[in-house]
Amino acid sequence: MSLEVLWFVLIAVLWVGFFFLEGFDFGVGILQLFLGKNERERGTYIFAISPHWDGNEVWLLTAGGAMLAAFPLWYATFFSALYLPLVIVLLALIVRGVTFEIRHRADFPRARLVCDIAIAAGSFLAALLFGVAMANMAIGIPVENGNFTGTFFDLVKPYALFGGVLCLSLFLTNGALFLTLKIEGELQLRAFKFSKIAIIVTVFLFAIATILAVKYTIICLLSLALISGAAILVTKHYLRTAFICVALCTASSVAALFCAMYPNVLVSSVSPEQSLTVWNAASSAYTLKLMSIVAAVFVPIIIAYQSWSYYVFRKRISPRKANVEV
Repeated sequence: MSLEVLWFVLIAVLWVGFFFLEGFDFGVGILQLFLGKNERERGTYIFAISPHWDGNEVWLLTAGGAMLAAFPLWYATFFSALYLPLVIVLLALIVRGVTFEIRHRADFPRARLVCDIAIAAGSFLAALLFGVAMANMAIGIPVENGNFTGTFFDLVKPYALFGGVLCLSLFLTNGALFLTLKIEGELQLRAFKFSKIAIIVTVFLFAIATILAVKYTIICLLSLALISGAAILVTKHYLRTAFICVALCTASSVAALFCAMYPNVLVSSVSPEQSLTVWNAASSAYTLKLMSIVAAVFVPIIIAYQSWSYYVFRKRISPRKANVEV
């Protein structure tokens, strides 16, 4: 395997890791505003993801940095094409991160409500626009000679918007199931009731996506099978296995996208010859070799640390004992 192909695979793995971990994170960020009836209940929901949200976003930073270093032309074209949506995503993530940190320092209930709304809005925008971005990667964007030649409206076509809605629905389902595993009592029951509705909607949307993606129907069938299996498991109250299936559905969907794109890194909707490939968008061999050494050292450390953090914070949270002030 050449270094170019290796780094395409590694970047795909980083994006898969980000969506796999951040899916429930964004979902909980949105749901806390609607499932929590008061400040303390919303705080309990937020407390469930407090140990994890910033670690999950490390995968996004690493994926973006790897794209820049390994495939600078891909990075430059993709991020310039989706400049406005990605700026909105960046602002949403900044607002979301800041409000996570300052919520417990707010002295007034109204200020905490504002923080909760900001967390929900930031999570919603990020989930929706990441879905739009991934859908655009699947259908292609107007690229000629390595330059984006389209307009903003070329990026918000119905299929791309459908991808955003599908991603949002999947994250909400993932978040609801995560809460059923982390919270006890009435708050858990609310999350479970929502998950039963959300997963049916998600199965329906995935069925439509599988039909629409005519070229990639076979690739999409795995994701459809996983989300359908999760729906059955929810009805039988196998919630832990259902959560794993939904998370794997998220991961397999992103993996399927990169498999379908290869050997392209960015598909051109103008002409197949204008697409960026792993060969014409890659950095020099020396850069890729150096990056490979760095990745071999630090990626296992990141995985080990995150695995340890999830193990440490694996216990359920009781609403009466949750330290929502921290």
